[in-house]
Amino acid sequence: MNPPRSDFVAPPQGGAPSGPAEPVPRLPLEKATAVPLLDVRDFSLEFRTRSGTVWALEAINFQVNKGEIVGLVGESGSGKSVLSYAMLGISDRAAKVTSGSAVFGGMDLLKADEGTLANLRGREISMIFQSPRTALNPIRPVGLQIQDVLRRHAAATGADLSRSLKDRAVQALREVAIADPERRVNAYPFEMSGGMCQRVMIALALACRPSLLVADEPTTGLDVTTQAAVMDLITGLARVRNMATIFITHDLALAADYCDRIIVMHAGHAVESAPTEALFARPQHPYTARLMSSTPGEHSSIASLAPVPGNLPDLKRSDLPACRFAERCERATDRCRSERPVLDPTQIHSVACWHPLTSEPDAGSAPANKPTPDPAHA
Repeated sequence: MNPPRSDFVAPPQGGAPSGPAEPVPRLPLEKATAVPLLDVRDFSLEFRTRSGTVWALEAINFQVNKGEIVGLVGESGSGKSVLSYAMLGISDRAAKVTSGSAVFGGMDLLKADEGTLANLRGREISMIFQSPRTALNPIRPVGLQIQDVLRRHAAATGADLSRSLKDRAVQALREVAIADPERRVNAYPFEMSGGMCQRVMIALALACRPSLLVADEPTTGLDVTTQAAVMDLITGLARVRNMATIFITHDLALAADYCDRIIVMHAGHAVESAPTEALFARPQHPYTARLMSSTPGEHSSIASLAPVPGNLPDLKRSDLPACRFAERCERATDRCRSERPVLDPTQIHSVACWHPLTSEPDAGSAPANKPTPDPAHA
């Protein structure tokens, strides 16, 4: 497992990055703040549909500290994006939060009114969406879209409007290493490549220098070289600005390369939370180990890969087991089906499992592989 990429540093006053920077280490555990920037407790959400209620999230617990890069990993459908949308108040209208809290900087986001959330979004909490071509307005130049964000939050941030908004939009593009930003500021999204549009999305998200960035699968659809450049850009800016970052992905290799800590999700449950190196050295939840065993490692072969057995449970079922991995787990007992284990976010390495893996190999568990980093990350 490689250390995070660190050959990019955002220049404080603009200008393209020049040359490799000194290595930027992962956030040391001892520097984690006593009071987390984001503290999510007992967070549950359901979707009420014509075909029944979908129990999308149940009793989610996790924390994010200032300056920390946290990976949210799991199979598609595990609830990673749903969780982030709900915290920002941009969920589908069918979604309903049924319990819990999401305290950001002392304020519970789940109890805030829409006006308060609208003022926070883009200013204190920003999001990079999966598909930049969908998220960007196709008939508006990218520079004007950045100016819209700056103008919307100028009063709240006390920004100096004496400086041209266009100049600030050019600076925002320059900070994400877009070549010739004076010209690109007038370009439309359809005139740019996928990687360039993703950089514009990053510029939009970071224009007001938020405290928390949520990056939802920011490298989807990009080639490996562009993928590495985008991740270097996001994490480099996060380190320089001491910005907390939630990186949502199903790619374990990317999470291993770039995150300080990883939270594993399965079927709407947060099942394990640990520092990245500790998680890959010794996963404690059977699902985490299975997820790793299905990921190619440095010395693994096709024959050695072991897929996670079964499928995600139907979240519309009224008889879901207390542990939603129980029906896929060889270690499950009656207690797993009747009593839900709880993840303690205050612990350095926490697992929501009644029968966690130990240091001794278990006959019913698969060995964990360290994912092979992409050559572009080396």
